[in-house]
Amino acid sequence: MIAIIEYNAGNITSVARALHAIGQDFVITDDTKMLNAASHAIFPGVGAAGEAMAYLKGKKLDTWLKYCFQSGKPILGICLGTQIILNQSEENDTYSIGLVAGVTKRFPENLQAAGKALKIPHMGWNSVTLKHHHPVFAGVDPAAEYYFVHSYYPSPEDDEAVLGTTDYGMTFCSVLAVRNLIAMQFHPEKSGRPGLQILKNFCAWRGK
Repeated sequence: MIAIIEYNAGNITSVARALHAIGQDFVITDDTKMLNAASHAIFPGVGAAGEAMAYLKGKKLDTWLKYCFQSGKPILGICLGTQIILNQSEENDTYSIGLVAGVTKRFPENLQAAGKALKIPHMGWNSVTLKHHHPVFAGVDPAAEYYFVHSYYPSPEDDEAVLGTTDYGMTFCSVLAVRNLIAMQFHPEKSGRPGLQILKNFCAWRGK
């Protein structure tokens, strides 16, 4: 059983629909007993880092996520769920969960490409360049594009944690992977067939 972590951060419905589309059983919960019983945890979300962390701390889900990471249970972070697994976020100057050392940063205001100013947030379709193979991306076309909508991006301290990068006026970490954790700034649940393949692969992954 796959658990989607509920923490009032939005986008839960889209993830649930995507799992339903691939025929995967799941539960949406903030109950740690139910989360413990699940084989995998998906940590999605959209919204503000400060509000999300307040809810997580109130439900002690930040502590549970640390336990989950240490236990070896496969974890998938999506969008906000990728940003707040680092130590700190520049959004609301928020101290985050700290599963991976690093800071979530805001895009600079002066981003440009081909001499033209780029809008913030980064919104729309873009590609990901993987540094090496990962089981969660097995069978996915390297040229695939994914749906992004964000003003902040993860910046891990250790370059080894960076699995994939994306260009948007600068090169930023769009996928990070550490042991049983994989997290992506884009939305696989909104990225068509490539995104569904990623979700299917994650559900079959054993975290190694």
